[in-house]
Amino acid sequence: MPSTAPPTGLALEPGIPICQTDLPLDWYSEALRPYAEEYLALPDRTPESVLPWLDRYVLPAQEHFGDTLLLLAHFYMGGEIVKLVERYGGAVADSYALALQAARHPEKRVIVESAVHFMAEAVAILAADDQQVWITNPKAGCTMEMLAKDHMVFPVADQLEERYGDELLVVAYMNTSGRLKSLAGRTGGAVCTSSNAHKVVAWARAQNKKILFVPDQHLGRNTADKLGMDLERLVTLPDPARHGAGYTLDDGTIEGGTDALDAAEMILWGSYCGVHTVFTEAMVEYWKERDWRVLVHPESPLEVVRAAHGSGSTHYLWQAVLQAPAGSRLVIGTEGHFVRNAQAAGASRGVQIMHLADVPDEGFGASGCGCATMSRNDPPHLAGTLDLLRRGEAPDLHRVLPGDSVDEASGARDRLSEAERAELVGHAKLSLERMIAITEGP
Repeated sequence: MPSTAPPTGLALEPGIPICQTDLPLDWYSEALRPYAEEYLALPDRTPESVLPWLDRYVLPAQEHFGDTLLLLAHFYMGGEIVKLVERYGGAVADSYALALQAARHPEKRVIVESAVHFMAEAVAILAADDQQVWITNPKAGCTMEMLAKDHMVFPVADQLEERYGDELLVVAYMNTSGRLKSLAGRTGGAVCTSSNAHKVVAWARAQNKKILFVPDQHLGRNTADKLGMDLERLVTLPDPARHGAGYTLDDGTIEGGTDALDAAEMILWGSYCGVHTVFTEAMVEYWKERDWRVLVHPESPLEVVRAAHGSGSTHYLWQAVLQAPAGSRLVIGTEGHFVRNAQAAGASRGVQIMHLADVPDEGFGASGCGCATMSRNDPPHLAGTLDLLRRGEAPDLHRVLPGDSVDEASGARDRLSEAERAELVGHAKLSLERMIAITEGP
């Protein structure tokens, strides 16, 4: 099991700035509303009241399912969920480690994840037929992935395939739906994570193919820079937030026109993470001038990554916290809940942690951000999902099957037919297995 890194002991955190303000934090379904009402009625919602309340639901579920139950959470979840999943014996990890949990623990039959939908779906793609994957809140999403839905990417990918045929190879970041992971598999490509993107892109370049990197333009650009690629041979597609899905690849939509597209070694989908794009080079320089060590996530802009002392995945950042000697001063540029958890872990070891955007200067006008869509996982969703599963009454919307597409605003789900799902799993699993072979092979 991956290390459950956050510190033990529950300390429900106060409000944290939220970068994505287009969606409310929590909408409770009818089935989950009674649990939310109980939770909100708790006095002050301190550990003294929250933990006994949770025990009423979580412990009976654990007794009912026994060793076949596995709880999972991502590092970016709110501090209370990270600590609660750890408290109840679950695993807390990055998206790569989470994706492998079903395959590496075949004895687990009921897997409940407090994370975003694409993460739970990645687990489901690699799961066996007798393993069920559930998500505590199906509306928990990722703004980057929301700007790279299949109905947005496929029309563009179709044009690229028509133009380049078998020369096109898709590299799909883990932060994509199974439908895009399937596209990567079908084109001979692979999935990547923020920690292994350079290995996967290096492998893709060796195929002498034109690479479509989807969805995060910043990770793609930072990966190219890390590999020493000619950045002039990168083409970034239009911002999907402005151009949507219905555009034609021509001289009017592509910077540099179709000549630049034809000359490109790698084409970057125009999506991005709203949390990591608030960071600036000036923030990095502020902390460096005051002798802090600055580490950032590679979804940050290129100039931020270049200016920082180091960059890497959530696993990389967490290991830096755990391995820092007493007296160290680290500044971390990533999601706010992660940094709050890192601060608690660092404080217990004499390590000071600051969030990159928390510059104590009004001129910067930014603060450490939490991911709004990930924050939709909270104690009522955990308690309610487990209790309803134990009773055999869990809403089917919480069940995650490969290929499921959930609208984060309405909650509407599009589920593939059995035949469509089997085809998707074949291609998507191939793209994930290629990543594993590239990353963990000899």
